[in-house]
Amino acid sequence: MIKVLIVDDSAIVRKIFQQELNSDPEINVVGTAPDPYVARDMIVRLKPDVITLDMEMPRMDGITFLRKLMHYFPLPIIVVSSLTQQGSDLALEALDSGAVEVMCKPGSAYTVGDMAYELINKVKAAANIDVKKRIAPNLNRKGKNVALTELAHTTNQIIAIGASTGGTVALEYILSELPHNMPGIIITQHMPKYFTKSFADRLNTRSKLRIKEAEDGDSVTSGVALIAPGDRHMLLKRSGARYYVNVKDGPLVNRHKPSVDVMFKSVAQTAGKNALGVILTGMGGDGARGMLEMKEAGALTIAQDEASCVVFGMPKVAIDMGGVDTIASLENMSATMIRKLKQMKDESQAK
Repeated sequence: MIKVLIVDDSAIVRKIFQQELNSDPEINVVGTAPDPYVARDMIVRLKPDVITLDMEMPRMDGITFLRKLMHYFPLPIIVVSSLTQQGSDLALEALDSGAVEVMCKPGSAYTVGDMAYELINKVKAAANIDVKKRIAPNLNRKGKNVALTELAHTTNQIIAIGASTGGTVALEYILSELPHNMPGIIITQHMPKYFTKSFADRLNTRSKLRIKEAEDGDSVTSGVALIAPGDRHMLLKRSGARYYVNVKDGPLVNRHKPSVDVMFKSVAQTAGKNALGVILTGMGGDGARGMLEMKEAGALTIAQDEASCVVFGMPKVAIDMGGVDTIASLENMSATMIRKLKQMKDESQAK
């Protein structure tokens, strides 16, 4: 039985979350708290396995409480934030501070029905996460002498990256290392609506690449990384020599929108052997089948290794399905990607 503590200043939200979580036989809400001070005493007494945490609360804000908790009493924490610019900024700061997942509060744009299944599954996944193992954004780069700038310009290569739980940290680490002249990159990170815009804007300040939330029709060009919006699927398309993205609405795929599978399958069809696929940390199996299709179409594929994953779900399923050529640690992912791009170029020239 997974013991959950709900921390939120809204009595209505506490009631909804408790009702939905307790509807699952594997979950038991052991308590609810209106603020961090009450929560602190309940954590010591009840020893929950997972905490859901609001960001904006009286007496102590969620970020401050999260940082204190991760320092003195580390636990898997799911951040629950409002669908606002401030809410999404705070949620990203929370991920930096140790939270394992982010989700939206139920409201006019995000109903209780939408929230229930997602909340239950996030709690179940979080209960299996060892937060002490979580990879921080400042992974030690000392002693790394990999030449990440020696990349010949090419116009026909495409990189597609998929990620979920733990992916925000992994993506920041990878993108901050890559040189400015990388082939065009498209990224699907499971994240709620509006949060992807804040995420892309933040990454843009920490990378040599130009990073933005994708808009329908955006060109996929060298030095640019496009991140799928939180409530839209993103597909790769081609018109002549030009790659571009189709950003569109549609049903959930593998319980996700955006879906990594949707993106990877479009890359397999559109770019084939000119593509490099990367699947990173995340729960579930989204992206595994699409990565297999990429490999079968001639693309090279990489999965993050178990040791550096926050959740070894998506990469494991992709590996088990036979869609992965190479397994790499997060620390070595950037160098591995560049090595694979050079391999693709050499193989193309040899034919």
